[in-house]
Amino acid sequence: MLNFFKKKSAPAKPADNRPCTPDSPVSIVGDVHGCLSLAQSLYEKLDAEDQVIFVGDFVDRGEDSAGVLAWLRDLQQANPDRVTCLMGNHEVMMIEFLDDPARRGARWLSHGGLQTLASFGVPGAHEIMLPDEFIAISDQLKKAMPDGLEDWLRALPTSWSSGNLWVVHAGADPTVPMSAQSEEVFLWSCRAFLGEARTDGQWVAHGHTVVDIPEQRSSRISTDTGAYHSGHLTAARCLPNGEVYFIQETA
Repeated sequence: MLNFFKKKSAPAKPADNRPCTPDSPVSIVGDVHGCLSLAQSLYEKLDAEDQVIFVGDFVDRGEDSAGVLAWLRDLQQANPDRVTCLMGNHEVMMIEFLDDPARRGARWLSHGGLQTLASFGVPGAHEIMLPDEFIAISDQLKKAMPDGLEDWLRALPTSWSSGNLWVVHAGADPTVPMSAQSEEVFLWSCRAFLGEARTDGQWVAHGHTVVDIPEQRSSRISTDTGAYHSGHLTAARCLPNGEVYFIQETA
């Protein structure tokens, strides 16, 4: 029997058409994932007047995570008013490995942690090991990290904003005000983020989800072009007049 009284779904709210207008020029660099030379070359292409925001996922998958972390920390410390580095979910997994290697080690190593360990000169790791072996590898990594690097990594923020532009690693819930978002969503995203536009005039620039071509669409600015396998690292430049364009470095 047909149900003529079935409740109809509410129509989707239209996207807000206000342009992305940060207070000053901003360049947002997508996921670096151990690609040090690409990151350094792309940074040299950015306008000297820009704020520069790196969206996180500096480690794993690529070959030089150790070099990326050291370079970014030095860059940020030398330019504290210009350069901001955000926390990504791969940094979270690395920290979890340092804190609880027996329980968290297998997940991190299977998502690129093996390459990060190799870049720090820590040998002998495998995705399947005994708890004591994970603990021993974690201890070796702590010893291999330069002084202060772990503290810097743990202190990374999860968001940055200017005007109606927000920069996070993974995404934001379009049904929740930006000031009320959870860090989990900033770091891991949520199902609604890629499917629904915001209706409050806020723009969210992000990495995390790999796209073949960087794009600005439906309140989102996507910057992750999979540098570690595509050889393309991308930055989005957002201007106070509403203009957004992309700058790319290719291996």
